[in-house]
Amino acid sequence: MSEVVYEETATMIAAGELQSFVPFGREHCRNHPNAFNLQLRELQPASELWSSDGAAGLVGSLQEVSLQERERECWQLRKGCKGDKEEDVEFVEELYTAGNVVVWSQGSRTQASNVYKAFTVDSPVQQAIWCNFAVPQNKKDGKKEEVEQTVCIIQSSCVNVHTVTGKDFISPLPFQVRDNVWATTFGLLLERKNTGSDAQLGPPGEALPTLFSMLHPLDEIAPVVCKPAGLFDGSRVQYASDSTMKIVFSCSQPSIVVSYDTVQGIHTVWALRKVTHDVSSHTHKHTYSVTGSPLHYSALHSHQSRIVTSSPGLHSRVHSPSISNMAALSRAHSPGMAAPSFSGAARFNASFQSLSPRGHHGLLPSPNSTVNDTMLVPEMEPIIPDLCMEQLWSETVTAGCHREMSGQASKVFLTSDVCENRYLCFLVESHQQLRCVKFIESNDSSQLIFASVTSICAKDAEPLQNIDAMLILEACGSLVLYTGITRVSKVFVPGLLSPTFSMTNHIPHISTPVENVSTPANTGSRHLQRLDEVVMPSPVSEMRGLTIKHHEGSFMEDYTFQQPMPFIHALRDPVCNRVTLELNSGTMMRISIPEIATSELGEIHTRSQTHKYFCVLVKWYNIYNAPGGPSAHAEWNLFVTCFMTLMGYNTERLTWTRNLHFEVPLSPVIAAKKARPSDGGSDEDWDYLLGSHYHRQMTFWPVSGPIDSPSSPSLKLDSSAPLFPHIPALFYVLHLLYQELQLDELQRARASSLVCLLQQLARDLQLDGYLDQYWRDYPSLISDFTESCLIDQGKTSKIGQMQRPSFLRPEPPCVFSWLSSCLRGEEIPPFPYLPGICQRTRLLVLSYALYIAGDETATSTDVSKYLVKLAAGLIATFPFENRSFVNSNSSNFIGLGFTLKDLESVPFGAALPIREAIYRCREQPCSDWSEEVCMLIGRQDLTKQAHKMTLAKSKAVSLSLEPPATTEADEEEDGMSDIIQEVTGLIWSQDLRVHEVRRLLQSSRPVRVSVVQLPEVSDHEYIEEKENKLLQLCQRTMALPVGRGLFTLFSYHPVPTEPLPVPKLNLTGRAPPRNTMVDLNSGNIDVPPNMTGWPSFHNGVAAGLKIAPASQVDSAWIAYNKPKSPELANEYAGFLMALGLNGHLTKLATLNIHDYLTKGHEMTSIGLLLGVSSAKLGSMDMSITRLLSIHIPALLPPTSTELDVPHNVQVAAVIGIGLVYQGTGHRHNAEVLLSEIGRPPGPEMEYCTDRESYSLAAGLALGMVCLGHGSNLIGMTDLNVPEQLYQYMVGGHRRAQAGANRERHKSPSYQIKEGDTINVDVTCPGATLALAMIYLKTNNRSIADWLKPPDTWFLLDFIKPEFLLLRTLARCIIMWDEILPNTEWVKSNIPQVRNDIYTLLILSCNLFVRQAQDYITAGACMALGLRFAGSANSDAFDCLYEFARTFMKIMSFAEWPYTGLSMILLAMAMVMSGTGNLKVLQLCRFFHKRTGGEMNYGFHMAHHMALGLLFLGGGRYTLSTSNSAIAALLCALYPHFPAHSTDNRYHLQALRHLAVLAAEPRLLVPVDVDSLKPCYALLEVTYKETQWYDETTVELMAPTMLPELHHLKRVKVKGPRYWELSIDLSKEIQHLKSILSRDGVLYVKLRAGQLPYKDDPQGWKSLVASTVNHRNSGVRAFKPEAIATFTSEPVLVSFAEFFCKTSEGMKYKEETLVLFSAMLYECVTQECPEMLPTYIAIEQAVGALQQGDLLQTFPLWQLRLVVELWDNRVLRGAADRHDALLTSEFLPVMKNMVDLPPRPHLCASNRISIMLVLAYCPVTNSMTATQTTNTVWPTEAVSILQDCFKTKDWQMFRGSYTRGHNKLGILYRNRSWPTFSVSRMLQLPKPSPPLLTRMRKCTVS
Repeated sequence: MSEVVYEETATMIAAGELQSFVPFGREHCRNHPNAFNLQLRELQPASELWSSDGAAGLVGSLQEVSLQERERECWQLRKGCKGDKEEDVEFVEELYTAGNVVVWSQGSRTQASNVYKAFTVDSPVQQAIWCNFAVPQNKKDGKKEEVEQTVCIIQSSCVNVHTVTGKDFISPLPFQVRDNVWATTFGLLLERKNTGSDAQLGPPGEALPTLFSMLHPLDEIAPVVCKPAGLFDGSRVQYASDSTMKIVFSCSQPSIVVSYDTVQGIHTVWALRKVTHDVSSHTHKHTYSVTGSPLHYSALHSHQSRIVTSSPGLHSRVHSPSISNMAALSRAHSPGMAAPSFSGAARFNASFQSLSPRGHHGLLPSPNSTVNDTMLVPEMEPIIPDLCMEQLWSETVTAGCHREMSGQASKVFLTSDVCENRYLCFLVESHQQLRCVKFIESNDSSQLIFASVTSICAKDAEPLQNIDAMLILEACGSLVLYTGITRVSKVFVPGLLSPTFSMTNHIPHISTPVENVSTPANTGSRHLQRLDEVVMPSPVSEMRGLTIKHHEGSFMEDYTFQQPMPFIHALRDPVCNRVTLELNSGTMMRISIPEIATSELGEIHTRSQTHKYFCVLVKWYNIYNAPGGPSAHAEWNLFVTCFMTLMGYNTERLTWTRNLHFEVPLSPVIAAKKARPSDGGSDEDWDYLLGSHYHRQMTFWPVSGPIDSPSSPSLKLDSSAPLFPHIPALFYVLHLLYQELQLDELQRARASSLVCLLQQLARDLQLDGYLDQYWRDYPSLISDFTESCLIDQGKTSKIGQMQRPSFLRPEPPCVFSWLSSCLRGEEIPPFPYLPGICQRTRLLVLSYALYIAGDETATSTDVSKYLVKLAAGLIATFPFENRSFVNSNSSNFIGLGFTLKDLESVPFGAALPIREAIYRCREQPCSDWSEEVCMLIGRQDLTKQAHKMTLAKSKAVSLSLEPPATTEADEEEDGMSDIIQEVTGLIWSQDLRVHEVRRLLQSSRPVRVSVVQLPEVSDHEYIEEKENKLLQLCQRTMALPVGRGLFTLFSYHPVPTEPLPVPKLNLTGRAPPRNTMVDLNSGNIDVPPNMTGWPSFHNGVAAGLKIAPASQVDSAWIAYNKPKSPELANEYAGFLMALGLNGHLTKLATLNIHDYLTKGHEMTSIGLLLGVSSAKLGSMDMSITRLLSIHIPALLPPTSTELDVPHNVQVAAVIGIGLVYQGTGHRHNAEVLLSEIGRPPGPEMEYCTDRESYSLAAGLALGMVCLGHGSNLIGMTDLNVPEQLYQYMVGGHRRAQAGANRERHKSPSYQIKEGDTINVDVTCPGATLALAMIYLKTNNRSIADWLKPPDTWFLLDFIKPEFLLLRTLARCIIMWDEILPNTEWVKSNIPQVRNDIYTLLILSCNLFVRQAQDYITAGACMALGLRFAGSANSDAFDCLYEFARTFMKIMSFAEWPYTGLSMILLAMAMVMSGTGNLKVLQLCRFFHKRTGGEMNYGFHMAHHMALGLLFLGGGRYTLSTSNSAIAALLCALYPHFPAHSTDNRYHLQALRHLAVLAAEPRLLVPVDVDSLKPCYALLEVTYKETQWYDETTVELMAPTMLPELHHLKRVKVKGPRYWELSIDLSKEIQHLKSILSRDGVLYVKLRAGQLPYKDDPQGWKSLVASTVNHRNSGVRAFKPEAIATFTSEPVLVSFAEFFCKTSEGMKYKEETLVLFSAMLYECVTQECPEMLPTYIAIEQAVGALQQGDLLQTFPLWQLRLVVELWDNRVLRGAADRHDALLTSEFLPVMKNMVDLPPRPHLCASNRISIMLVLAYCPVTNSMTATQTTNTVWPTEAVSILQDCFKTKDWQMFRGSYTRGHNKLGILYRNRSWPTFSVSRMLQLPKPSPPLLTRMRKCTVS
């Protein structure tokens, strides 16, 4: 075995704080009423208890539980799973078992433990484990499996499985389980306990399987097969039946199992996987027919010869049965025959004879008894195995040491080292040895390859997953930390003495409770005492045995024992980096092992190591975590010292590193022994401060001049240091890290720490370019570093050892310079980056490439054009993932991984282009962008839209508010209180039309009966008059619910715990002036019987239609609404139909449906049949078809029993067939329905009344089945459907009944004699509408010509006017495209009659002519209404309104116009559906007031339906013109309305509600995303080009009803009030549909500085309005106090409050306030609050530049990037000016402030001098120090004091060029300074040799 590769022995680290540990479950169990509960349950009858072992009652169970079993406890800990807790906190889960109780608790360091779940079972718990089961999912969902987290509680005879979601399963165990049950990836693994009878059961030498799996609690327990590794039978699969094989470990990731052979003493690793198909099929082939008892194993086993395996990989003496022998383990096909059931435990007991105390003795015959031949034994089949174990690795032992090395592993675990090598470790406790097996994955990740084995001496061990290490307890009692097989260091536990210390002189203390040990109750309250203050921890009572891993002592009391010396006895329960120490006293303590690094900078550096720096990492870990070591803030200093030491530096001799030693001593030994510092201080502290780096940085004058002497010989590098050869590569990595830190404002302070290290390395590597860059970046900081160290003394020995990587170029990579070049459009080389470390560099480089360079492929394809990844062999690389990208030109960078939080920390100059790109995206977003993208660009309206929230679901959205003040009684009464008032208030803001509609449609209050009593009328007659008047008014009241259902459509979300409120149908009246009650039940007048039946049905439908489709409705709630009184049964029937119309009836259980139908209540059957059919529209659902067929004799077999089905129920069922098969063209149903149109009366007394409604229903149903198919009726040519329908329409000889109906109609009718001709009065309406629906919109002229009215009055006289109306309507909707919205088209449908003699006779009595014309006109108007339904087409409306007025004129002298007028009114309502048009409302109100005379129940129904359609769904819905909608409207608006409330002769009243199927939501409601209230917004709607008009754009003020979506090309929210949003319907029609279906809520965001249209209709009050004349006037007029009115951005509001207001204690000057106000105004008007920090940063940079306070050039870089972007965007392209963020005069003002000449005092500041000297001027060593005089810079110097960058002149610092410019520049370059006007001495020193820089430092002499 290989040995440990690297060892750091002389070090020690300190563990974290010591805490006493007591399992939380133990405390919980003390208070658990366990025994008391069991006593209570004992009193219950045994039948009510589920006894796990079949015993009667629990008395025996209690007696069997011994004291030891009851008090046995064990527990396990694990890291909390994500998702269980909402907060993202690491927490620990504990599963505690004691007796019958299992406690699952959770807790974290910040939160006390609490019980998550607790379980109590009937028998003692043998084991409790966590296990995940995989549940297969539907393929439709896209997920194959869903993982179910469970706790499995193993008892002696069953497994209880409890899921996290609350499901419980009990799986009986067919055998006794061995020691443990194991959790795997696939489920549970169970080992069968060997019994003495095993050998007797099977044939000699063949053992039964010992290993089984359970993939789910509901699955069978199946045997596991194994595939051993060997030369001869490697492919042979056999059952795992070796009784000497014992499982000692299982793991989910990777899926492996470790077993131990108790005879050979070797461990084997198996891969656990699901069985493949060949194994399953192999099992199926060996199925044997069992004819005897299950115990006759000769019948069960095959007699083939056994194969003995003797491969070295497997145990040589194993005799495994083949799979065919598993017929013994068979499952029964049909367990319900004469034999007892062989399911579950019975089968396994029969097979295995695992004798339990009460093990089914009555079931099995004794072995000696003979089995009766008549006993039927179930046919058996083998149980198919689910899992297969494939051998991967086995221990190899030589014969000599075989016995000595054997020993079962007491603990097995997986661990990894910091280099990600993985090890399988097993602890052989008997040998005190930990064996670590290294394993790797194969290239295709399909299998594991096991490599070398390393042994480590250990008494105990536990893995620490978080820090890739493991803690080992050595035999001597020391704790040692290993990472992989590399020893890191010993672990010092504060508060415990190491056993290696000599304790001979110490007298043990009397044991007292420890006060200084932190317990969870007083964590951190006391510091641990030092080693010389030893106090024993308080022990707990348990004494731990040597090998027992769980406690078996009593835990009822804690006692204190006197122990001579505590030492660590064992380790257990590792979670993350914490582990429990078990002391010999039984006390348990919990410690944490420190992580590798704590500060971010240290963390980054540790990741940059590779395997060759492994020892470096170990050394750093030891130094940092030494006992008494530093705090986190000194970590960086410590790291630098350690790092430089490892590179060969003598850090004690270098000045700047020597200063670090004052803070942190290098040697951990010193730190450990260092005494506690005194609080007083000393003189040395002051000297240290004066010499500190901070002091030098803060002082104005340098502490000392530069050291001119060359580096002393002592400052040399040690070439034997481990990192000496890699100094150049390490330097380059650190330089790239430095560039990365520069891009993070939060980390930039750390860059100054890093630059100290970098400048030293650059100076010693003689990399002048790098040193120059650091000097320019931090001039004041680096001016104090002058020492350098010699590397190449002999120029041969050491420089050759140093490896200079190829990527280390002389020119230093500078990310700001790269970004600047990109902005200027120069050629840019790829920038180097380290994957996993320089992520921000990568993001910014790619973002600039994408947005500035305009390369759209920068992020998606090859990034090598812009980024060069450092080679993996030279620098450690970590895998990094490409994020997803948004495929849009200006928003691809979003997918790079930017979040708003990241962007806030990017320096303002570098972030500005990205902010500009976000700003552009915000202006023109796509509506289908993801929520994350919308959040990034600041479009909360789109983010909210992505949530897919409806109005009612979101409580925040206030569209579901209560209506304005009305009484509670009103709200409950009229059933219309749920109309969303805020929306209707916006749509109809000028009047109270909605209140008027509610008044017209309410039916719950008594009506006003005003009859004047004439003098000659007696009181009795007067009462009769009032009641007659009331009867007329009641005709109207009873018709109201149909309209009310349409008005309140889908407006209510019911509460599941409350029944649906149904408004009353009040048929009483009040007579003025005394308001006396008038009632119809007084008996004074005759009232029709059952008058209120159908009105109650309609009332129920109206109430049910209120329920929105998105509501939470289930079967229980539907049944819950069933009324108790039979009077309300009709209402409930209507309620059921309504639930079908809104789609909820599908949730009603089938059992309930049949229950309702068997009651035989006619209305309930009608409502239910129509409801389920509507809910399953066009689905061809077979279960519904069967339900409907029972009620239609024609669909039943000829021999079926005659059922007495009411006529109206048959009509409803026929329509139901049409709905379920709508548009399918189903041949059989079409054939049956076609014949049913002309069904003759009979047989006998059947089918003699109301035949018209049945024929019409059959016609409508036929039309729906073949809807829109036209001549493409596939497979129906032989039926001649159009010809047959034409015959039904015009009459003729009746055809013979075909098929089954022939027999049924042999017997004639006893009531009606029709003869052989077709009764056209019955069949014509259905046939006409069927023809119309089949050829709907087909423009088939030949069929349309069949429907033309005759062109002579003689022929016209033979057709009923009603039929003329239907034919005209049918003809027009067939010729759909020819319908035109003008009067000429309507009149063109009236035939041009030829004048013959008959015509002259007819015209003499003009009555008939007028009637025919009017009905034809009404039919054409109805077609016009259908054609333009829901369009609000003004031409169509004007045309219809003109005809309505014409009809009203002739109403006074004719009776028939009521039908035509009603049709025209309905047509107008269809066109203006959902718009609430006032003219139509006036007409409806006019007819509402007319009662009596011809105005019967049917006309009232028509007029109030028109009113309901006009305000459909409270203005949220309108009508569609799809084929399905037209069919529904034809059914609902059939032009023959009932004469009275019980009239169903011509048309079933229930069909009137099918108009709901034509409704669709098209109202778009803008909702302000900040206030969550509906508002007005301007929409721009673009129509597609059609044959009638070109592409057209119209502006609409939303809330508005959109046209039908297939007519639209684009919908756009238009500015300037709100942010623009465009929805392109060619791509996003589904998106818009989903918005409309969710109450039409379109979230919009108000632009800052704008007011909503409601508050500012004209736009005169907005913030931008004041800036029309001049920009600055807006700034002057702007008042920061009013900012909250114009923007909701909390940043801007807070800024205005705290920085823009004058107050008493104000520190700012007046001009600063003005400047801040100007910034605020800019951010508000430009809608860019994120620019406020940028403006402030620019102002601060300029101010610091003016005052000379710049300590570094970082702000100048940012200013430069800002100006270059401004040049790029504004100066080069004026077109881009409006898109740029910096478009105001703010930037020019700042430029002018910078352009001012430098102040005289700046000359004295060496910092500013360094910044402003010319760039790249070579310095020669031969120059001597010169003196010159100066006091002020000349004005010419402004233009040549260029910045510290590459460019020659920079716009920001450019002033006016003067004539002296060239002369001054030449003098400067020649190093000849001119004499200025006022004398002042300046000394220009000669630079030191290593500083070969391009700049010069000025110091005042």
